[in-house]
Amino acid sequence: MRRFVKMNKVLLFLCIFICSLKIINAQQEVSTKKVIIGLKIAPPFVEKSHTGFRGLSVDSWQLVNSVLEWKYEYKLYNSLPELMDAIEKREVDFSINPITVTEERAVKYDFTQPYFISNTVMARKDQSSVWNTFLNLWSWRFISAVGILIGVIFIFGFLIWIFERKKNKEQFGVGKWKGIGQAFWWSAVTMTTVGYGDKAPQTTMGRFIGIIWMFIAVVTISSLTAGIASSLTVQNLNEEIKSVNDLSKFKVETVEDSSSADYLQSYRIDYLPVSSVKQGILNLKNEASQIFVYDEPLMLYEIEQLGLKKEIQTIPYILRKDYFGYCFPKDSKLVSQVNPVLISSLKTLDWMTLIKKYQNQ
Repeated sequence: MRRFVKMNKVLLFLCIFICSLKIINAQQEVSTKKVIIGLKIAPPFVEKSHTGFRGLSVDSWQLVNSVLEWKYEYKLYNSLPELMDAIEKREVDFSINPITVTEERAVKYDFTQPYFISNTVMARKDQSSVWNTFLNLWSWRFISAVGILIGVIFIFGFLIWIFERKKNKEQFGVGKWKGIGQAFWWSAVTMTTVGYGDKAPQTTMGRFIGIIWMFIAVVTISSLTAGIASSLTVQNLNEEIKSVNDLSKFKVETVEDSSSADYLQSYRIDYLPVSSVKQGILNLKNEASQIFVYDEPLMLYEIEQLGLKKEIQTIPYILRKDYFGYCFPKDSKLVSQVNPVLISSLKTLDWMTLIKKYQNQ
């Protein structure tokens, strides 16, 4: 029995020793060769300057590599589909770009622990400017409401004139057109509940018409007030976005082949693809689209760079949470080496300083 226990201890020791050698050999193998890191410009995570590449993702990798000490070089791609294809075909060893981890991508790629949590949000052109308020005020909906109101005032004013013009000549019967004008005046004053008292029906039918008009006027003036308020607000009640399904009422755009595009497709929302975040924001500005859907930090950064903070606003509704991680080819041996170091880096003060740095830009 003792001999059996000793043999198990020896075997366990040998297994641990062999595994340790494999890990050491793998690390030495990586340290002796240069890893290729695929990149795509995606500010503020990946940017290119005269001194090289910078951004939150680049800084995070430099923080990780201060422990790994690998030799590496960057390889730039023009679009996200090109970059993802390069990763799948192992043209690069991995990518540090802000790539959202999705179920579909997890089947084809391996990801590290998420290093940044983002949101998929919507942006639209700000409708609260003075000019837009003026346009909303003179919208067809508002003009038609005012037209209907004037028509109703005319009808009840004319009815009062019919019944009062002979028996109440002093107020409604002085001259044909003047009497009708006085009847309109009474109808408008009654509707607004001002009640000057300068005009009042005296016949039974006139007072009956007056009572009916008083009750109708309460409902009419309430509807008019609601119509004016609706015209002056940024969004009508039927235009509010309370869920992703409400996007079907708008002309929506997002970046082609992005996780946002996959998200819209999963909800069967029709959208127009654009080549970049910049193009999507400019289309909002030029009213070529109504809603742009994408990752919040990349969208806000582009709005800031274009100087459109006063013209483009994000809608206060989060469609979903996004988790950015380093992306590797499927079954890559490098994931197990990068992941522990990345997790440790996320807990350091240096990482918190980097986050604050880019949030304050």
